[in-house]
This record gives sequence, C-alpha cells and structure tokens, in this order.
Amino acid sequence: MQMNTKKLVERFLEYVKIDTQSDENSTSYPSTEKQLTLSRLLVKELKELGLSDVELTEHGYVFATLPSNLPEEKSASTPVIGFIAHVDTSPDVSGENVKPIIHKNYQGEEISLPEDPTQKIGLDTDPALKNCIDHDVITADGTTLLGADNKAGVAEIMTAMEYLVNNKDIKHGTIKIAFTVDEEVGTGTKYFDVQKFGAKYAYTIDGETAGEIED
Repeated sequence: MQMNTKKLVERFLEYVKIDTQSDENSTSYPSTEKQLTLSRLLVKELKELGLSDVELTEHGYVFATLPSNLPEEKSASTPVIGFIAHVDTSPDVSGENVKPIIHKNYQGEEISLPEDPTQKIGLDTDPALKNCIDHDVITADGTTLLGADNKAGVAEIMTAMEYLVNNKDIKHGTIKIAFTVDEEVGTGTKYFDVQKFGAKYAYTIDGETAGEIED
C-alpha cells in the first residue's frame, strides 16, 4: 500500500492559497486573525477523518488525537507520539493570492518564475534540486511566498492521519496532532500546553533534507 500522493498534493495546493502570514509587529496572539482561517479548516477536516479530542484552543492551536488501535495492555505501554507543524508563513514576503505552479518531471533545468523572470532557481543556487530530478517541483509564481514552510508539513501530517484511518491493519499507539501559529515570528510555543498535548515524544515536521533529523 502507498500513501495517496495525489491527495497530498491537492491538500498542499489548497492550504498554500490561504493567506496565513504572521506579523512580528502585532501585539495580539495569534499575531494575525487570518492564520485561524486555515486552523478552522484543519479542525473541520480532522473531525471528518474521525479523529478525537479535536479542538481549536483559545490561542489558536489545533489539537487532535488518533486513538491507539493496539490491544489495551499493549496500548498502555506504548509511548504516545506527537506530530507538529505550524500554519503561519513568514512576514518577509507576501502570502496573499499565492498561485502555485507544478513543474512536471523536473530534469535539472533552471526554473524561471513566470511573474518575475528575474527570480530563478537552479542546481547552482539550490543544489538540493538534484534530488528532485524525475519528480514534480512546486513553486510560487514569483510574486509571493509559496508557503511550503510549513504547509507542506501540515499537508503531510493530515494525509498520514487519513492513511492510518483508512488502513486500520497498520497498528499504532496513540498519536497526538498539533498545528501551531506564529512560529515564523518566534512565539509559536508561547502558550503551548505540553501537558495538555500529552505526547511522550514529538516530531515537528518542518525540516529540509529528506531523512534529516534535528533535535
């Protein structure tokens, strides 16, 4: 069985079109109300997937639980694992009216962003692209951020949860999900209740190179 990558990409393309830019000069929390547009959508989707304890907290965090499907005794001794991603995008570049572009079957050529052809990415400036040859590459059009940081992580977690819900033969302990706000302005964990979250170990899906783990 393979994860539905088509659905993963569809989710990602939907999420990046929602402007969730945070604001480092704001005195509110979260720093922008528009971040909650995506948070509310995630609450709706998590409930539709059948996760439990789905909640949008007073500070804008989304919490949810995928219950263990192990036998009771085994479940009790299995550590609770958490997965975390943030919904906001950087205040440095606009996240409004994002127009994602899929570059099919990338072969190592320089990519020019169509709405600002002076912006180019290629193997010389972005050597990680060499790992993308024969894959599709998604960019913005040159006028905005794409928002893959960290809507890629959000889409990955949501699709992984859907996969586990639909494939109950895959045994797992209790899994906790958290989507946070304001990471890009340095206050993403300001009101994060670790005890309420309830994970023994957690992974923030917000990295760079595949297979890389920072602790």
